Amino acid sequence: MTDQKSPIHIIGGGLAGSEAAWQIARAGVPAVLHEMRPDRGTDAHHTDGLAELVCSNSFRSDDATANAVGVLHEEMRRCGSLILAAGDTHKVPAGGALAVDRDGFSAAVTEALENEPLVSIERGEVSGLPPEDWDSVIIATGPLTSPGLSEAILEITGEDALAFFDAIAPIIYRDSIDFEKAWFQSRYDKNPDGGDGKDYVNLPMDEAQYLGFIDALITGEKSDFKEWEESTPYFEGCLPIEVMAARGPETLRYGPMKPVGLTNPHNPTVKAHAIVQLRQDNALGTLFNMVGFQTKLTYGEQTRVFRTIPGLEEARFARLGGLHRNTFINSPRLLDERLRLRSMPRLRFAGQITGVEGYIESAAMGLLAGRFAAAERTGQTMEAPPITTGLGALLGHITGGADADTFQPMNVNFGLFPPPPVPDGKRKIKGRDRKLAYATRALNDLDGWLGEMPDTQDAAE
Repeated sequence: MTDQKSPIHIIGGGLAGSEAAWQIARAGVPAVLHEMRPDRGTDAHHTDGLAELVCSNSFRSDDATANAVGVLHEEMRRCGSLILAAGDTHKVPAGGALAVDRDGFSAAVTEALENEPLVSIERGEVSGLPPEDWDSVIIATGPLTSPGLSEAILEITGEDALAFFDAIAPIIYRDSIDFEKAWFQSRYDKNPDGGDGKDYVNLPMDEAQYLGFIDALITGEKSDFKEWEESTPYFEGCLPIEVMAARGPETLRYGPMKPVGLTNPHNPTVKAHAIVQLRQDNALGTLFNMVGFQTKLTYGEQTRVFRTIPGLEEARFARLGGLHRNTFINSPRLLDERLRLRSMPRLRFAGQITGVEGYIESAAMGLLAGRFAAAERTGQTMEAPPITTGLGALLGHITGGADADTFQPMNVNFGLFPPPPVPDGKRKIKGRDRKLAYATRALNDLDGWLGEMPDTQDAAE
């Protein structure tokens, strides 16, 4: 029987910490969730809600048959994920992606945890190493770990902190978009949820407009870095738009501004040279996020430069872009296969601080950390998920699969999975068939793993 006076402590009320607390409670084990906001704010958060989304509102592809992110979504649904349940409830149109109303999503996660009897939420900063009598702790403080806790982590790990910058895209009011120039359409008219294939606002540019825009991005005034930030690298999956532009004039046309799969109904015979896309950011459809337009331009320059985009001449911004420092530990060197710190096993890590990149990947590590901690608390043995699953592939990568000497943040992708078996009579499988093989095996193996889970609920009662 679990000692109800010995809860598992989770530090950080983001996606990973919230998911960890939920999984622990589902196992019948008490948890204390520590969130420093609103007592101590950050440069990126705007509310004191749990699981606040500070960058994009997209959880990326929801295709569980051909995309590793979609497979991870489905795995987490089958694991009873709070983050996926709230995301599904508060989804907004986004073609084949799962995007959410960020305020409704955060409110749903907060309400669920506030109403869970086995979860206590304590507001206030944990400014150093957790007390010795906290015998089971999950550190899920994400990219904005407080300085005091960061210093304590560095002291006990003996590692130099790794860090990169994560950039935030602007959000625009829909009623300030000129629909005499813009139109609604998903690329290739994709409508996986039975919608109308019109989930994105599209803003076309001809060649002269595009080249002028590239020049404005490169020459525009940028935010100053603090001295300690100057040598911090960017994460390749979330580069500022002006950094991409500086890599060559065609970079954006083959990235977030690619003009393929779209037809301008205002001028259907002329193909745009480049297209800016906006994605719905809230359930009411009043706010739209500039897809791929994370930026370090100053606020004044953002307003000036982005209003040169046809259709955004009178744009009003609900939020301008920004930049924040993202820190993570060298997990392959420091963590064991259950996300415990090798040198101090009472501490587990979860979320972006482990070196996974992305909302869902962060929540996935919270889910596993919570389950590992709950099983340990109830005296059960819980095996790691198979490496053939999204959960297992990510876990395996950060706890040993990656080279510790060159470790960098990683999104889930099929490259982390073992290759699928080739059917008899075939030399290889390619394209969508190969992706489907990865996905089918992952979900089948996950179901087998879930069927072998220890009955932590019974052990706790």
